[in-house]
Amino acid sequence: MDSKHLFVSLQGLERQEKMLAILLRCIAAMLLLAVFPVFFPYAWMDAIHRAMGMGALPGEPIVGYLSRSLSAFYAMHGALYWFLSNDVRRYRAAIRFLAILGLIFGVWIAAMDWAEGMPLMWTCCEGPIVLALSALVFVYSRED
Repeated sequence: MDSKHLFVSLQGLERQEKMLAILLRCIAAMLLLAVFPVFFPYAWMDAIHRAMGMGALPGEPIVGYLSRSLSAFYAMHGALYWFLSNDVRRYRAAIRFLAILGLIFGVWIAAMDWAEGMPLMWTCCEGPIVLALSALVFVYSRED
């Protein structure tokens, strides 16, 4: 894929479609930031874990594997959102489906954060942000 397919113009779109494309690109940009932690040294991940008040990060291989693979998965999800933002008319059904999945995931992740005893700030932000952004995508992806 060349650069002309990465930054498709929003000209010619209805206002709601432009808003949807911009929203998808904002979400994509946030998710794509997750590519950096894929390459964090263990010491950095441990320092972040400690700074969040969760103590020392366990050193077993599964911890690094899950941390890095989840970050890569979030980044891949961001790339998908960016791709879909380039033709919101064509991919409207897929965008709507992802919004519904996001609503379900937002509820699930909020409940899991609470059940697992994640820090309060984490619990109060992660699920609600996923829910809010998914709800906006759902609203903007409706057909008029």
